[in-house]
Amino acid sequence: MNETIELIRRYYDAFNRADWPAMLGLLTEHVAHDINQSGRETGRDTFARFLERMNTSYSEQLKNIVIMADATGTRAAAEYVVHGVYKATDDGLPLAQGQSYVLPGGAFFDVVDGKIARISNYYNLEEWLGQVRRIDVD
Repeated sequence: MNETIELIRRYYDAFNRADWPAMLGLLTEHVAHDINQSGRETGRDTFARFLERMNTSYSEQLKNIVIMADATGTRAAAEYVVHGVYKATDDGLPLAQGQSYVLPGGAFFDVVDGKIARISNYYNLEEWLGQVRRIDVD
């Protein structure tokens, strides 16, 4: 269990450093990635392309991360707060104008042989949309 918590902690530490090679090194070759309110993608190479796309449109830091694992160490969950900037328009989403956002999120993980085999991410899309559609006028 402690090894799994440490694995997930390393995953999020790498995320916060934007160290994509370190993140990818923690995943199985055929990792399943459930995208928030979307479909499932499979494979480390596919996940790498997802990270590239996300890095183009968003700059994010995860804070207040809490990680839990089951007694077998094969399942884990994390809760966090996303602090982000919407820096380039993502397909099908509102125009990016450098809007900042803060919202809670979470993820579930499967762990196999010390690597992450599934990541299922969740956040409130409607809350995010509300925040990025709101443009502060000074």
